[in-house]
Amino acid sequence: MSVPLADRVIQLAYDPGITPKGGGLPGLVVLKNVVNSINMFGIIAVVGALAVSLGVWAWGHHTGGHQAEANGKKGAVVAAGAALGLGAANGIVAFFSGLGSQVH
Repeated sequence: MSVPLADRVIQLAYDPGITPKGGGLPGLVVLKNVVNSINMFGIIAVVGALAVSLGVWAWGHHTGGHQAEANGKKGAVVAAGAALGLGAANGIVAFFSGLGSQVH
């Protein structure tokens, strides 16, 4: 017994009615605190990495060590990108979650 194509399309388009909801599971507050702490740890680590990279960049520049200078520059750019990503993580997830909820 074959199912008509229109019925298969309707089955694919069925909305199960599931949406994100806070407070449904125990431990959600603890999980948020853990993620916030991980984000803060990452930001502190990036500050340290940026300071070291800038120091290597300056040392390489003043001693004529072109390899050290280049590595310091790369480290500074990577640290700045990591800081951007950590700071924007919540907004990026919210943006794409909003886009995903618009798909019908």
